Amino acid sequence: MKSLNLVHLNGLRAVEAAARLGSLPAAARELGVTIGAVSQQIGKTERQLGRPLFQRLPRGLAVLPEAQGVIAELAEGFVRLERAVAEARRRDETVLTISVAPVFAARWLVPRLDRFEARHPGLRLRLDATTRLVDLDAEGVDLAIRVGRGDWPGAGAELLLAQQVFPVCAPTLADSLHVPADVLRLPAVLDGRSMFSWDLWLSAAGLGGQSMSVRHVFNEASLCLDAAIAGQGLFLAWQTIACDALGAGRLIAPFELRVPTGLGHYILTPRGRRLGPAVTALRAWLFDEIAEAAGLPSR
Repeated sequence: MKSLNLVHLNGLRAVEAAARLGSLPAAARELGVTIGAVSQQIGKTERQLGRPLFQRLPRGLAVLPEAQGVIAELAEGFVRLERAVAEARRRDETVLTISVAPVFAARWLVPRLDRFEARHPGLRLRLDATTRLVDLDAEGVDLAIRVGRGDWPGAGAELLLAQQVFPVCAPTLADSLHVPADVLRLPAVLDGRSMFSWDLWLSAAGLGGQSMSVRHVFNEASLCLDAAIAGQGLFLAWQTIACDALGAGRLIAPFELRVPTGLGHYILTPRGRRLGPAVTALRAWLFDEIAEAAGLPSR
């Protein structure tokens, strides 16, 4: 392939496009460059090859008879290159990459993966557990789940579950909680990175201006949940993080009051990308599982 070192690929692209389309303006539109740039690339390529390829006519270009074989080989070569690039970019559509926060992955998603596999045995998930706002297109992410207000740049956002918060505690502590004001007598375990505070629930419970005593502060909500399960205090939880522990009886929600935070779990997909059957299946499964876990009607 040493001959290829003598000719620029962009010049060969210009020659092939001009020959196929029959004019410099059409070739310029396809290649996304100016007419002058196409003309210069063709002229440079002819000089590099040491022979003319086109006859310049008032209404366009005509491939010289002696260059027909060269142009045919170029056309076939670019078709093969197009196929090679398409093959290289083609993804295994049976493997879906889903980006979720670590706490959502550990406390909600991972325990349900067997159910997803049972429903869609031909599909596999690759989990990217991060709180970083990923570039879905650039990083090959098919679907992400984030908590927020639905305004992520470059992504389509669909509300999966409106977030509500409520106190949870170990069964041994629940026996002393009869009315909302009783929470003020128990210590709390706090998530230092939380997007909301106890004030939200206390105000809704008629306890505005009151404050909780704090026993521990963690930088990870999952640790707060473990501390609550261990009986170390009350935790202001939300549906996805607490539902399994509540269902297993390891935690108790002593009061029915659940307060909206104004945030929600959202499904994010690359804006403008058509959702394939596999991503559509994953999306539908997520809605069904969320509805069951949160006691909501299925969609």
